[in-house]
Amino acid sequence: MRNDTFMRTYSPRQEAMARAAAEQQQAAATRNASNGNGAGDLSQYMVTEEPYYRPVADEVDMYEAAYSVRMPIMLKGPTGCGKTRFVEYMAWKLGKPLITVACNEDMTASDLVGRYLLDASGTRWQDGPLSVAARHGAICYLDEVVEARQDTTVVIHPLTDARRMLPLEKKGEMIEAHPDFQIVISYNPGYQSLMKDLKQSTKQRFGALDFNYPEHEIEAEIVAHESGIGLDMAKNLVHIGERARNLKGHGLDEGLSTRMLIYAGSLISKGVAPLAACRVALVRPITDDPDMRDALDSAVTTYF
Repeated sequence: MRNDTFMRTYSPRQEAMARAAAEQQQAAATRNASNGNGAGDLSQYMVTEEPYYRPVADEVDMYEAAYSVRMPIMLKGPTGCGKTRFVEYMAWKLGKPLITVACNEDMTASDLVGRYLLDASGTRWQDGPLSVAARHGAICYLDEVVEARQDTTVVIHPLTDARRMLPLEKKGEMIEAHPDFQIVISYNPGYQSLMKDLKQSTKQRFGALDFNYPEHEIEAEIVAHESGIGLDMAKNLVHIGERARNLKGHGLDEGLSTRMLIYAGSLISKGVAPLAACRVALVRPITDDPDMRDALDSAVTTYF
């Protein structure tokens, strides 16, 4: 008589099935860890090297005080003035992981909190960036938050009051925010409109820090450091930027940003002629109006 137990134990088919089941269990454990049911690895979100940031007022001290009480923070200022760099610097200074989300009008609440996905094993839940940050204790930075629809941004409300919770309605789970979690948003007030603005119910959940382009000497120092050009050359670029900013509302929707000045300086540091560098990095990107281009070209020739 055959030993059926022996045959069942050492059947190649059964052994293969057992091995496949073990692999599925391991894959499920890995997914659970990445989806927030395990420890979670936020090392990829750590800012490992100190970003260059030149404080212009008391914004560093104010942010540290806000983080100590986990106050949600709103950064307001024109494009290219250093809001994102500031958040990166503070994440490095505090030693906290930073998860950045570039908001857009097509973004949905599921893009922030998570959704069910299909794979070979069936359906599985995948945390979104906001859920990952809340679950594991990161700083979640929503860049240009007004670009997102208002019915999307309201999902952050339970995280920005005394509850500090994030309901995952599709999953039937309530995430209690990690003690290290903080949410930071940014936007450009100059782009506000009736269709693109934050609700008062959202604004009043945040503390706010105002940003603007730095004073002449500080901005020249920043441009020189970031682009690698001399301080005198950087000062000339800042002069051009200041003249262009005076045209805001008089032909220009927005002035030349510090970021654009750094781009021009970077080209100059690589041997590009200053006139050509300013044409490519400053004048041509900011306007298509021929008369305005001529006016900006004249401002450039004043200094180069």
